[in-house]
Amino acid sequence: MPEPDAGGVRSVQRAVDLLALYDAEHPSRSIRELVSATGLPKTTVVRLVHTLEQCGLLWSRGDGRTVPGTGLLRWAELARNTWQLPEEALQRLKELSEASGGETVHLYVRQQGTRVCIARHEGTRTLRHVVHVGAEMPLWSGASSHVLLSRAERADVAAVAARAPHPGWDETLWERARQAAVQGWSVSHGEREAGVSGAAAPVFDAAGRLTGAVALGGPTARFTDEAVAGFTSALVDTARALTALDCIGGTA
Repeated sequence: MPEPDAGGVRSVQRAVDLLALYDAEHPSRSIRELVSATGLPKTTVVRLVHTLEQCGLLWSRGDGRTVPGTGLLRWAELARNTWQLPEEALQRLKELSEASGGETVHLYVRQQGTRVCIARHEGTRTLRHVVHVGAEMPLWSGASSHVLLSRAERADVAAVAARAPHPGWDETLWERARQAAVQGWSVSHGEREAGVSGAAAPVFDAAGRLTGAVALGGPTARFTDEAVAGFTSALVDTARALTALDCIGGTA
């Protein structure tokens, strides 16, 4: 078997990194902006943009700026259909929100060193935790992260913890992940942002693999020990119901 083409892999990574520069705050980019953001030579950026245009992944406008291309529309539709939860699962999220007194519910999956929100049910409280579907959150913090790392190897947890701004976070994250594994759920207070708390429980697939974390989030003032104890049973029951549905990542 031939050795992987390191140069080819590097080019693919550069192209992916370039596409990742387009988001809600930056729906269009100029070549100058891309050069500045990537640190790559202009000639390299121009070549990457040209290749991505040919693949339909970028589109050059008349004003010289580039935007995500029409080729992404098919992938976006496929991704939406694949990750859209069935109505029964969404109803479970709604019921959990109600059982918690109106807190917002999120469902996360792990993506390398981040956790990505794939579904949510917005709470009814005026002051509430907001994470949009598709948003990436750091994996080194939060109850959902503890749960998503609850079956990870020590080296994996250490690599995630290395991204945290807290010295010695490796041991702390490992202990909280182990605790989540033992008790079947986790709670966190202000790990990433002061005043924000969360509680989460694991979701598995039919093969018993950890696939996600269903979580409640809100202000720390409302996540007292008494409040957490009051909704933990509903949280774990929801995770079990989602496990039974086995719907994360689609069923096709």
